Amino acid sequence: MGFLHYFSRLVEKRNKKRIAFCKLEGTCPECQGNGVNMLGIEQYTMSYYYVCNGCNGSGSFSDWVEIN
Repeated sequence: MGFLHYFSRLVEKRNKKRIAFCKLEGTCPECQGNGVNMLGIEQYTMSYYYVCNGCNGSGSFSDWVEIN
């Protein structure tokens, strides 16, 4: 259990840093301000875009906070 506890705390710490950085930049943490997300290999082929559910496609941090 020690390793799993350490790993989950590490992931939580990383997510808090990412959210704090996005707050300073004013961008959505889920799509990095793009307004769209891509999954898997589609990032390299640029074939399918999905509107970000975190900010409803606006890319702003304030919209992300309202929704979440």
